[in-house]
Amino acid sequence: MTNAAALPFDQVREKTMQLAYQTPVTDMHTHLYAPAFDELLLWGVDELLTYHYLISEAFRWSDEPYEQFWSWTKKEQADWIWKKLFIDHSPVSEAATGFLTILHRLGIDTTARNLDEIRAAFSNITTEQQVDRVMEVSKVRKIVMTNDPFDPLERPVWDTNQGKADQRFYAALRVDNLLNNWQQAVQDLQMLGYDVTAEWTEKTKAEVRRFLVEWIEKIDALYLAVSMTGDFAYPADDHRSRMVDEVMVPVCQQKSIPFALMIGVKRRVNPGLQLAGDMSMHSDVSAVEALCRNYPDQKFLITMLARENQHELAVLARKFRNLMVFGCWWFLHIESMVEEMTRFRMELLGTAMIPQHSDCRVFEQLIYKWEHSRTIIGNVLADKYEKLHRSGWAVSEADISRDLDDMLNRNFWNFIGCPEEAN
Repeated sequence: MTNAAALPFDQVREKTMQLAYQTPVTDMHTHLYAPAFDELLLWGVDELLTYHYLISEAFRWSDEPYEQFWSWTKKEQADWIWKKLFIDHSPVSEAATGFLTILHRLGIDTTARNLDEIRAAFSNITTEQQVDRVMEVSKVRKIVMTNDPFDPLERPVWDTNQGKADQRFYAALRVDNLLNNWQQAVQDLQMLGYDVTAEWTEKTKAEVRRFLVEWIEKIDALYLAVSMTGDFAYPADDHRSRMVDEVMVPVCQQKSIPFALMIGVKRRVNPGLQLAGDMSMHSDVSAVEALCRNYPDQKFLITMLARENQHELAVLARKFRNLMVFGCWWFLHIESMVEEMTRFRMELLGTAMIPQHSDCRVFEQLIYKWEHSRTIIGNVLADKYEKLHRSGWAVSEADISRDLDDMLNRNFWNFIGCPEEAN
């Protein structure tokens, strides 16, 4: 049977790019918040300019003491970064170009290069209006937040049930302190009324499991999430492995949710830069291999930070169906790396992966991160379709639409067991 709806070869790329820009996205990992979280939701010009990517980049051009920078107001910091990166030098980096993409898509004229005029274009806009506007422009339909019950600013929003008010936003339960800073986690758990001790007793394990179950249910968490340093080893005779085996995986299995691990950060290699001082670190993929093999019925969402880990991780995903590779995380979220990773992932995994997530911290970043990524994903996919066409397998518009919906939306929901949410 022939494919009567097949597109002519010379229309394949144009149609693929058109659909790549139009397909609604589920952004399955961000650091964004719904409007109900108030000050935790970062947006606006000064927040964009003082994003940690631009802070560290601006210091490449300055001998200014770090302490002096941190003593300034956010507006003063933004003014300084604007001058260093946009006035004194051309803004060609991914982060700087991304800021200009945001302004352009929001219809803001930058011809005069006047930051106060740009700020004025954001005035008289409410948070709710900006959220609606950005989601419309970026065509991001659903956003998964990163949620920490230990955060004193965030916890009251969940306690009053306001965190579920906007149904475009979903929760993921962050568990970093439980795995990486147990002494602090013990204090936080005790403060919340859980009967735990620093010693790894049966009572403590039961209480941590109770904490996780109660908060998964309270916030309707889609998955557990943790960011791990590059030296993460599993299995090992350490607290992390015991926490994974005796608490994290059993709870995930009980609640039928995946465990998301983001592996490869090296914290504060330059403490003077604060959050901007983190680094990437090569990791041992065999830790992920062991998790997938030891728990074949547990699903794992995995992304890694070092470029050197990416090919091995993609090959591993061919071997374990309970492993879903996702996104180009942090320092990999630059166009050259996104293209390289998208291309070899597609060649190894087909469309059975999640090619991107935004990792946004400032709301308007959804615009540039997804526009830049859509361009790359669309072009890589078009290359593959053209190769298929030359092999005698022509594709239709419906084929292209299905494949893009899988990668940008449906693969995530199917993997976590909520296919109905993809619609």
